[in-house]
Order: sequence, then C-alpha cells, then structure tokens
Amino acid sequence: MLLDVSMRQERLARYRRKVIPTARGRVLEIGIGSGLNLPLYGEGVDLLVGLDPSEGLLSMANRRAAGASVRTALLQGTATHIPLGDATVDKVVLTWTLCSIPDPEPALREIRRVLEPSGALLFVEHGLSPEPGVERWQHRLTPIWRHVAGGCHLNRKIDDLIRLAGFELSELRTDYASGFRLMTYMYEGCALPAVEGPARV
Repeated sequence: MLLDVSMRQERLARYRRKVIPTARGRVLEIGIGSGLNLPLYGEGVDLLVGLDPSEGLLSMANRRAAGASVRTALLQGTATHIPLGDATVDKVVLTWTLCSIPDPEPALREIRRVLEPSGALLFVEHGLSPEPGVERWQHRLTPIWRHVAGGCHLNRKIDDLIRLAGFELSELRTDYASGFRLMTYMYEGCALPAVEGPARV
C-alpha cells in the first residue's frame, strides 16, 4: 500500500484510530496492503474482506490476519473490478488508497455497486490542498511524483471524486497533518450512496 512507511508514524496513527473502529458488519477494505489496519477492527465486524493487487503485500497481511480478532478473507484484485456481488457489504474502508488507484472514478463506482443501499464508505485520504500556492506545486510535481511513488497523485480532490461517483458526504473533515504540505492535506469522513446516483458534470 502506498505511503506504508509514512503511515507507520504516530503522527498519522490518530486517523486510523478514528476511522477503522467505526466499521461494522460485512466490511471491505480496499488496498489492505500489509494489513496495518487489522488490529484496529472491533467486535462489530462480522467479516473483513481485504482486497489488494499485490501478492506480496497480501502474504504479509495474511500473517497479520492470523493474529487479528476479526474473521478475515483476503482477495487479490483491483478496485475497478471488485470480485464481490452487488450490495454485499455494509462498509467499505479506504485509507490512503485513492491517490494511487489509476482510475479512481470507476473504482468508486465499483465501491458503490458492492455497498448495501444503507451502507457507507469510510475514508481517510491525502489530496489537493485549498491553498493556491500548495495546489500549484501539487499539479506541477504530480507527473513526476507518481512515477517514483507507486502511482501516487498529490493533486486529487477527494471529496469531488467521491461525490461524482454517486455518494453523499455525511461527514467530511479536512486539515493538514504535520509534515510536508504537498503531501499532508487530509480528507477524512463518511459517504453514503446517493439515491439519485452519480452526479453529472
């Protein structure tokens, strides 16, 4: 998973501790990576399905899952082709994943497909800053940065992407985490499937 090294740092752990324990029922984590979130899932999780394209990271997650307190199934695959049926999960979790998905719009539509109509997308992501000076540099550096950082985009406006895929944001908190501002503008919240479907632009 992208930013694994950075996310191990305590300065970002508070985001994990806020988002992950709110997951309940049948949960799908997109980009489970090496399983760093596994210890934070609580008793309210009936089944955690972890999806990731990397066989190596899934092997690491499998070792962590052996010691986890929740029932876990790990699947190799991508967010644009989720190997689950329609409306089969109660919650979807994204932590620092949308920045590196090559096609975030179809991935978010797939997430909406597998969610129950009463389900929710729980997320914490980094992305486009509202500060013009920071934003300009994010746009300038992203073409280079994504080639050296596993496809990571610095300039994705996470809330807009989620809305365009057919979600309503029931909660959204934005702010900088400590660190280099080009990489630390955080979007944290909860999104619900919109009744009217994807937004039009």
